[in-house]
Amino acid sequence: MLRGPYSLCMFEHMFHLPLSVMEKVARPVIVYLCLILLLRVFGKRELAQLNPFDLVVLLSLSNTVQNAIIGDDNSLLGGVIGAVALLSANWIVNRVLYRLPKMNRVVQGTETVLICDGKVDKKAMQKEILTREELISVLHKQGVHGIADVHRCVLEPGGTFYVETKEAALPAARHDLLLQKIEELGSEMKALREEVARGR
Repeated sequence: MLRGPYSLCMFEHMFHLPLSVMEKVARPVIVYLCLILLLRVFGKRELAQLNPFDLVVLLSLSNTVQNAIIGDDNSLLGGVIGAVALLSANWIVNRVLYRLPKMNRVVQGTETVLICDGKVDKKAMQKEILTREELISVLHKQGVHGIADVHRCVLEPGGTFYVETKEAALPAARHDLLLQKIEELGSEMKALREEVARGR
């Protein structure tokens, strides 16, 4: 059990703030807004993590901005204040974007159509800095064999890919056809029973 000056010193280190509260609040908020802007400028592929380089960049970002967020403060109280400021900034931004859909589109961007009816949009690929090999890799992860099988492939603002295959409507069509055949068979069976009944 800790007693005396040592315990007081420990609590002082945990809760003493070398930086002002305003600076502790401002640092994470500024870094947060800068990261949103940078990710918007550099495109959706960073969020999509299409290759190991994108993953390395995202993992390194937290290390890179750590000192900018906390400064020279390693205190417990400083960490709590920074976390509250960061979460509050995120909550406020999301509320604002929810109430202002037009601003939401400006901040998050819009979806990019990469494939339409089995044809790759080369301008869209250049805009998102996507290679054909990366796109094919994305399709394979979605269980699609090749570009020709794709009706529509979209890179969404959050970095996720939506892939709709040309065969997507086939199961429903086959289901409808099967129901139609069953109904026809039922009608034929009913007619056959009526003929048998009349023959008796």
